[in-house]
Amino acid sequence: MLRMYRDTLSLLGPVLPVVSFLGRLPTAMCQLGSLLLVAETSGSLTTAGLAGGALAAGQTLAGPVIGRFADRRGQRGVVLVASLANAVAVAALVLAALAQAATGWLIALGALAGATVPQIGPLARTRSVALARRSGAGDRPVGTVLSFEGTLDEVSFVLGPALVGLAAALAHPAAALLTASALLATCGTAFALHPSARVAEGGTAGSTATRTGAAERGRLPGSAYALRFTMVLQGAMFGASQAGITALTEKLGAPAQAGLVYAAMGVMSAAVGLSMAAVPARIGLPTRWRAATVALVVLSAPLVLVDSLPALYAVVIVLGAAYAPHLITVFGLTERTVPASRLAESMAFLTSGIVGGQALALALSGRLAETHGAPAAFTVAVVAAALCAVLSWAVRTRVPAPGTRPAGADATAEV
Repeated sequence: MLRMYRDTLSLLGPVLPVVSFLGRLPTAMCQLGSLLLVAETSGSLTTAGLAGGALAAGQTLAGPVIGRFADRRGQRGVVLVASLANAVAVAALVLAALAQAATGWLIALGALAGATVPQIGPLARTRSVALARRSGAGDRPVGTVLSFEGTLDEVSFVLGPALVGLAAALAHPAAALLTASALLATCGTAFALHPSARVAEGGTAGSTATRTGAAERGRLPGSAYALRFTMVLQGAMFGASQAGITALTEKLGAPAQAGLVYAAMGVMSAAVGLSMAAVPARIGLPTRWRAATVALVVLSAPLVLVDSLPALYAVVIVLGAAYAPHLITVFGLTERTVPASRLAESMAFLTSGIVGGQALALALSGRLAETHGAPAAFTVAVVAAALCAVLSWAVRTRVPAPGTRPAGADATAEV
């Protein structure tokens, strides 16, 4: 496994992983940062929720559009424009909040900040897969690349909120968002201009002779839509878990522990994500998907019974071990079963699905937690996990045999 990761780092080079990580870090900072900033400057949690919700909605709706533009016009120009626009939008949101602008302006700027997110995480996956395919790598090295990219995502979504919390405690939430704006302008630009951007312009590699007419027309297989929906459910698990953790830690008189509990879950998920490279190749992606969803159900069910802080830590950390396998497998299935000409769009759809599902579930389960307690919010997470499992067993995904053709040219699915 260590050799496979050394090969991955050698393939990607020393610069690309660094700029892609720092470029996607602002996405993890802006959601919480906007909530804390608007809440502090306006004195209204409702206004903060509206601005944060607008940011999430903008990212959910515009993310696939940016991915589609990247597929059609190449990543370089699209990411460059989006990164600079996003840096300006985030800075404008900070200035408007500090000036105590009207709620309508805060909502509009929040939506703009979300809509201009440059989608560096999904596009980095597309670019890394393209580098692997162009080098002649098989499915297992590509899986290692996806595990590595998944780990970078997990670390960013643990580190991002932690940095926001630290900045809010030591200075002001505005400091965190201005830092995010600077990272977008510098590292987003560096990611856009990196030479690897050209590699992804022609798809994920391979001879066009191996693609069917349907693939050339960019028709998506039925499984692509099922994979997108399962990511919405995964996001719902995140949102419901976050609401339940917050409610339970408040009930136990330790609200400051909420962020640490959630971070512990992310750390476990990142560690397990790295180990996914060691899964034997004979265990196919459809089998991994089903196994991961069963693990989500089994490991999330104890959440509804938790009533102490040590138990919460234990259950949440163990549950984190199921998140990364599910996420990485879904990204892997998408890479293998969609046309190369729509890979960036499809990756962006998956990420946007997580964001949208998390925002919706957080709103719903937050209300449930207020009226019925933390178990009600955790029940939403368990139901979302069960729906993931039903979907993974109901969809029959046909993954092409290794080496037969690139990036899912003619895969189909039956429901």
